[in-house]
Amino acid sequence: MGSSIGANIRRLREERRWSQARLAREVCHAARVTGEPVGRQEVSRWETGKRTPREWLPFLAAALGVAVDALSAPQEPAEPPLPTLTDFLPEDDPLSPLKGRTGRRIGMGTVDELQQRVHGLRLADDVLAGGDLIRPALRDLRRAVKLYRENTYTSEVGRQLLRQIGELAQIAGWISSDAGLHEEAERIYRLGISAAQQAEDHTLAGNLAGSLAYQMSNTGRESEGLTLAQAAFRDAQAEAPPKARALYLDRVAWAHTKAGGTENGQQAMRALGEAEQALSEDSEAMESPAYLYWVDAGELRVMESRVYTELHRPLRAVPLLREVLSGYDATHTREMALYLSWLAVALADANEPEEAAGVAERVISLGSDTPSERVAERVRVILGRLQEYAEVPEVAALLAEHPAT
Repeated sequence: MGSSIGANIRRLREERRWSQARLAREVCHAARVTGEPVGRQEVSRWETGKRTPREWLPFLAAALGVAVDALSAPQEPAEPPLPTLTDFLPEDDPLSPLKGRTGRRIGMGTVDELQQRVHGLRLADDVLAGGDLIRPALRDLRRAVKLYRENTYTSEVGRQLLRQIGELAQIAGWISSDAGLHEEAERIYRLGISAAQQAEDHTLAGNLAGSLAYQMSNTGRESEGLTLAQAAFRDAQAEAPPKARALYLDRVAWAHTKAGGTENGQQAMRALGEAEQALSEDSEAMESPAYLYWVDAGELRVMESRVYTELHRPLRAVPLLREVLSGYDATHTREMALYLSWLAVALADANEPEEAAGVAERVISLGSDTPSERVAERVRVILGRLQEYAEVPEVAALLAEHPAT
């Protein structure tokens, strides 16, 4: 009975595109109670069958606009439901406000200050690597969560605070991942998904989930990465602007590519085509979140070239990478090193080991001053790929100076 009720609650909530936090608020409103006796965590327990609503059933039914019997009615056997972002929320509720909060009253001015800090971190990430930014990023995230939990504010200010926590979690998670702190990054990304869901910002939740999916795909968890990338797209696409949909689809393409196999390769190419179509629908009249400032046709070409490289299609990858790199901002050292690393591998696949060795030298030179685990990993990949050409003089010299590890 409990599992049936939980499944019905989840189904009805998702049909309305409500977050668990939204349903919790609606239940409290239906019950005409003050405070927050029901929160997101409690709704999660109901939906997973860990707890039965019991006395809350009438208010749940009223909030969802159904009869009480509809909540307990058994469902027809069906295929297991597709995963949603709710499945990736933290087990606990790290954003729950402290009871008896004694902090100051804060307003939109505080939100604006936090927004400026978040954007400053994003711009810094364009030119600095994770090792340089990890301390200030984590410090700012801790401070923002503390601000939300300990102080008082209106519901709108609270929602905007949650949105900024979500944005901060995305960039802090990205920085942590770049620094090689993958477990820390995952914890931060999940915190951010929770914040975005509670703020009912589905576009932001999709961006966070896609970032986590990207990390999973790159760290040996390809199946999980694909599942999450697809869930991020499904959950957010209805409300997402064209740039966001293009980004989600890019990550779906990469997840398919890393999952391997002919069918996944075909799905990756299909997702790339859909991403290009989504971006073509963008215009100056359409408003996109500020954090999508970097998503453009050039970035889509980068992902396309990386997919071609991973699928061992160098004749398609090399021209695309040369085109992108010819006009790339050299101050973005980490990205320049990463994109060059894909060119080096594609050149090796094209049986051009001498040129691949030359590009590899540039990657290693850029990486020596860039404390990025992503770049370090790509250097290892290049050196491993060039082992096949160890007898070529240019490659032999490179491997002698930088032994593959």
